[in-house]
Amino acid sequence: MRSAFDIGNFRRSSVGFDRLFDMLENSNFGSENYPPFDLIRLDENRYRIELAVAGFRREEIEITSQQNSLVVRGQKAEEDGSTYVHRGIANRSFERRFALADHIQVRGADLRDGMLSVDLEREIPEAMRPRRIDIGSGETASRRTIEAQPEGSETERTKEHEKA
Repeated sequence: MRSAFDIGNFRRSSVGFDRLFDMLENSNFGSENYPPFDLIRLDENRYRIELAVAGFRREEIEITSQQNSLVVRGQKAEEDGSTYVHRGIANRSFERRFALADHIQVRGADLRDGMLSVDLEREIPEAMRPRRIDIGSGETASRRTIEAQPEGSETERTKEHEKA
């Protein structure tokens, strides 16, 4: 399904944003609203998705996490043979997809009182965390520059000339 907004021009002139463009092209903005859900930020690195899944039992819900995607599926068991005069409670199967940012991990899920809660946590690897860089004195920095230059460079010859 093509969206009203064509991102082809952006895709042709951008490098490294393929996954973002794929996500935008494949998303269904506003096309599906069942089951309804809330996205809650618990703190800087923890989130919770709550889905209203009234009438579904634990064994009728499947949660799958793979790479940068979370999929929640609900498949109702076979009908019990009851004859309904009116059927107003949604009893249909569903599939809800969530795109997860890099380093978001699913920590667990719980079903209570018709609400499915999925806990997420951002785990930034140590190598990617901000780190403080100490600023040295100018003397230390210039000494490192001289030591890093190849033997016989102009700077070393000038120093040898100054010593003589």
